[in-house]
Amino acid sequence: MRRARSGAAAKPRGQKRSGASRAPAAAASAPGADRALRPAGQAGGGSRAAARQPSAKRRPQLSPRAQEAGPGEPPPEPPLPPPPPAAPSASELDLGEQRERWETFQKRQRLSFEGAAKLLLDTYEYQGLVKHTGGCHCGAVRFEVWASADLHIFDCNCSICKKKQNRHFIVPASRFKLLKGAESIATYTFNTHKAQHTFCKRCGVQSFHSPRSNPGGFGIAPHCLDEGTVRSVVVEEFNGSDWEKAMKEHKTIKSMSKE
Repeated sequence: MRRARSGAAAKPRGQKRSGASRAPAAAASAPGADRALRPAGQAGGGSRAAARQPSAKRRPQLSPRAQEAGPGEPPPEPPLPPPPPAAPSASELDLGEQRERWETFQKRQRLSFEGAAKLLLDTYEYQGLVKHTGGCHCGAVRFEVWASADLHIFDCNCSICKKKQNRHFIVPASRFKLLKGAESIATYTFNTHKAQHTFCKRCGVQSFHSPRSNPGGFGIAPHCLDEGTVRSVVVEEFNGSDWEKAMKEHKTIKSMSKE
C-alpha cells in the first residue's frame, strides 16, 4: 500500500514562499538599485560620469545698463529728454533802457506780459485797420476780421445776391478768423460752384461767405458786425448780372483779397 503524503509535501509546487525569500528577487528586479548603493566614483567609472556632465554654457554679455539692474529685474528706462526752454519773461528780455517804461506800462494797464504783447500786436500788426467782430442772429457763429474802419461795400445784383441782399466788403483770408460755429455752418453752391455761400444752419443768416470774385478771401456782411468799430460806409454797385464783363472792367476788386 502507498504511503499518504504528509501535509507539507501536499502543497502545490507553484506556491510562492513568504517572508525573506522574496527580498533578494525584489532587490534584483529594481532598476538601478545596485547603482544607487555604489559610491559615486564607482558608478560606471569616472570618465563616463565626466562625459555625461553638460558642458558649461557661455553667459551672454549684458549691457552696462542691464548690469546695473539686479537679477531678474528689467533694465532701467532711458532718461527722458530735457523739457523745452520756457518762454522768456519780461525780466529776461533785453529791453535795454525801455525796461522801466515797459514794466510801468504793464502795471498801469494791469496786463500780463502776454496781454501787453497782444495789445502791441493788435495795434501795429495791421496798421490803419481795426478788429471787427460779428456773427449770425442766434450767436452760434462768431468771427473776427481786421479791416478798415471805413468800409467799401459792394452791392451785387447777380441772381443770388439780389435775392438775399448780399452786400459785403472783401478781406484776405489771413485777416479773418472764425471764433466758433464751424459745426453750425452749411454751404450752398451753384453754377460754377466757386462761390461758397455759407450760412448758419439754425437761424439761416449769412454773415460771411467766399465770393466768386475773390475765392482766396472772404466777403463780410457789414450789417452782421457788432456796433462800435465802423466809422463810415461807401457802397459801390456791382453788375453781377453780367459778371464776366463787370470783373473785366473793375480795376481793384481782384486785389482786395490779397495781402
